[in-house]
Amino acid sequence: MAVARNKDPYVATCDVLSAFDLSPAAGKRVLVKPNAGRVAAPGDGVTTNPAVVGAVIDAFVSAGADVAVGESPITGVKTLEALEATGIAAVARERDCPLIDMDARPPIDVALPEGEVIDSLKVCPEVFEYDLVVSVPVMKIHMHTGVTLAVKNMKGCLWRRSKVELHMLPPLEGRNDKPLNIAIAVMSRALRPHFSVVDGTIGMEGLGPSAGTPRRFDTVVAGADAFAVDAVACRLMNRSAQDIGHLRSGAERGLGIIDLKRIDVTPSHWTEWAEYFEAAPASLSFEFPNVEVLDEQSCSACQSTLLLLLQRNGPELLEYFPKDHPLRIAIGKGHEDVPLETLCIGNCTARHKARGIFVSGCPPVGSAILKRVKAMREEASGGA
Repeated sequence: MAVARNKDPYVATCDVLSAFDLSPAAGKRVLVKPNAGRVAAPGDGVTTNPAVVGAVIDAFVSAGADVAVGESPITGVKTLEALEATGIAAVARERDCPLIDMDARPPIDVALPEGEVIDSLKVCPEVFEYDLVVSVPVMKIHMHTGVTLAVKNMKGCLWRRSKVELHMLPPLEGRNDKPLNIAIAVMSRALRPHFSVVDGTIGMEGLGPSAGTPRRFDTVVAGADAFAVDAVACRLMNRSAQDIGHLRSGAERGLGIIDLKRIDVTPSHWTEWAEYFEAAPASLSFEFPNVEVLDEQSCSACQSTLLLLLQRNGPELLEYFPKDHPLRIAIGKGHEDVPLETLCIGNCTARHKARGIFVSGCPPVGSAILKRVKAMREEASGGA
């Protein structure tokens, strides 16, 4: 593994990549997979810094590779729109590097016979058509998974809405790990990058992956083992990879190394650069007109999901419910009972699903909640 620091993100990336012999990429087709899953401006800490992507393209082209940049964004976002907004399209065009909408073609179904929580994946076909896949994520706190780095960035190779399915899994009996974290670990059996470059030039802390605070860190991490790269990035954020469910679960399955004692990192003093990235808030307050939140022993993941849902889609959500009394939304595992017509969000509220509308997940994403509510209301009204 290698770590580099420089206030110039292009220079920092070139410096970290100079620690590696990229000549085996000569004559190979290389797919660069940044985090461009949302429409966000460069410098917001939401998406990969375009200068970092430009440096990765240059390094692999210099090594003799044929390089393209591809992405499959979150539901409701158009790939090429996101690549334009993030500035990645511009740096790719400057280099005559093709941009790929990985949602444009039918997916490839990949079986996972020992998947535990998922038995198959719908994968964008480019993943299997290129010789090498390079994961280039942002260094971010994530309200659902703790962090999002090189391993989780590969979730953006799942086709279209199939990404959401990983958030909608039922709980596993007798298991404390979130099904989402197990699913990401299992996913990495089929979607593990050949090389990873974590962009910590401007990361994100707090309410990541999209509503947190940008964090200037001027640091880039790179290496061949995505789990090891993520473990180093976690340490730079003053976290332990052992505390990140999908990394621990993947390492237990032999998919990568997260024990820092087994990872050789250049330079030797890299830990001196570590800084604490603020976690997602442990609790959040909710004050929205005509909404009553019933919160009993919920976690920050459900709280954050609900907060963002109400901030972004509150008026639309309220349209599906009667206006003569508040919309009641239940989160958390501590409810003995909930009123009729309650919107129950997350696996912890599953035992109350007969009381209203239940949306499974740990937690479900906002778009899935809206879709479920709309479908239930249309069904109740006979499709009118």
